[in-house]
Amino acid sequence: MSDKKWNCAEWLSGDLLMLKVIMMIVPFFILTLLASEKKKHLCKWGFVESCSYNSTFDQYNQTEVFNLSKPSFNLSNLDETKVLNAFETSVNESSEPHLPHEQNGESTILDNIEIGLAQARAAIREARNGTGTPDSDYVPKGPMYWNAKAFHRSYLEMEKQFKVFSYGEGEPPVFHNAPCKSKYSMEGNFMHAIEMNNHFRTKDPEEAHVFFLPRVGYGYEGVSQDLSPVKKTATDYVSVIAARYPYWNRSLGADHFTLACHDMCRGTSLSLPTPHKNSIRVLCNANTSEGFKPAKDVSFPEINLKISSIRFIGGQSASKRSILTFFAGGVHGPIAPVLLKHWENKDEDIQILKYLPKGISYHEMMRKSKFCLCPSGYEGASPRVVEAIYTGCVPVFISEHSVPPFSDVLNWKSFSVEVSVKDIPNLKEILMSIPPKQYIRMQRRVEQIGRHFEVHSPPKRFDVFHMILHSVWLRRLNLEVHHDQSIGSQ
Repeated sequence: MSDKKWNCAEWLSGDLLMLKVIMMIVPFFILTLLASEKKKHLCKWGFVESCSYNSTFDQYNQTEVFNLSKPSFNLSNLDETKVLNAFETSVNESSEPHLPHEQNGESTILDNIEIGLAQARAAIREARNGTGTPDSDYVPKGPMYWNAKAFHRSYLEMEKQFKVFSYGEGEPPVFHNAPCKSKYSMEGNFMHAIEMNNHFRTKDPEEAHVFFLPRVGYGYEGVSQDLSPVKKTATDYVSVIAARYPYWNRSLGADHFTLACHDMCRGTSLSLPTPHKNSIRVLCNANTSEGFKPAKDVSFPEINLKISSIRFIGGQSASKRSILTFFAGGVHGPIAPVLLKHWENKDEDIQILKYLPKGISYHEMMRKSKFCLCPSGYEGASPRVVEAIYTGCVPVFISEHSVPPFSDVLNWKSFSVEVSVKDIPNLKEILMSIPPKQYIRMQRRVEQIGRHFEVHSPPKRFDVFHMILHSVWLRRLNLEVHHDQSIGSQ
């Protein structure tokens, strides 16, 4: 071998210059391509919050793009968790996603899904300051919504294209068969409604926007306090789904969702390995101090169903409600004892009772009250919120770190009150300080948003079933999913 040192300039000046340049450039191009393909083709879109998953799946990096639910109603330190208001803030139009990739010169079904979602995002942006869209059933209006026009357009886009695939794996009672009559009834109600729905449900997973894992929390109640078998069942179920279908691995679970009111199911989902936590969790107990992420997860109402349908029943007009505020209930959780200590049987305007006397109707008391107290229990959620809405009573939240239902769309500050636990001794002063005209506006708004908490069988437009779907739809709008060709996904 020659001792002469290699000289780049002489090498390039020789014969076959172009070939030698290509030989130098191509390796660098290949290395760059491999580095970029190593990451999943998955990114958060800006309708809730932007995030990226790194290649080790152990970080959840978030950056604001634009907002979905304004954090001005600080029920749960929402400003700290970056819950954003997508229907108010302007968006940079240049931030539109890249066009879907093509394989072999033809768009795939997933590419077409992403095109449809991009068109929906554009339509929602355009609707913000538009003239509104006619609707024979209902046209959202008023300050109860962050942006009524954008919500309406988003809802119509959901009706036009949203598809849900529900996995069939799993046996009752742990899967598919939750109860439809209890305070955990919304689990069973939603499962039954989505199984019977021919508009949103698809039996072809290829055309689905999201994937539902019909896991039940209620079926474990009273069996054991040891969550180890429950956690193992949940982990095994995801493993089976990931092995049988390509969709979980394609998005790392980010376009999959579970739904639960029972606290055990919520705790089980938090116990899963980090990649499993990418999925959307639709929870009654939406507590940010216990892992609920408003940018990714969905808060929905706890409703104590005793019949298959329930709707707004109303009450006396705002000016004729004689009781300032009302609460009745056992000692459940840390807040109720504080309420009872300070106010039980101490003020005629503040009707706070541990138990109602015989012959006194709970719901009639709500119908006669201006404000209805909704303290958190052990699990955070309370069916009193919906009961207050049904009776036209302005809800008063007394909770720590809880995110109210559908807060990505509803401006709760316009029709409810928040009182911190430390201010319970000042409860009467706080409520009395609300001007009568402001109270009347709040009470009328409660009546107007009542339709979003009604339960119907079969479901009706804008009811609680459709509002749950819409919240999941918004999270899917915030994702852009592509095939990861580096691992051979289809």
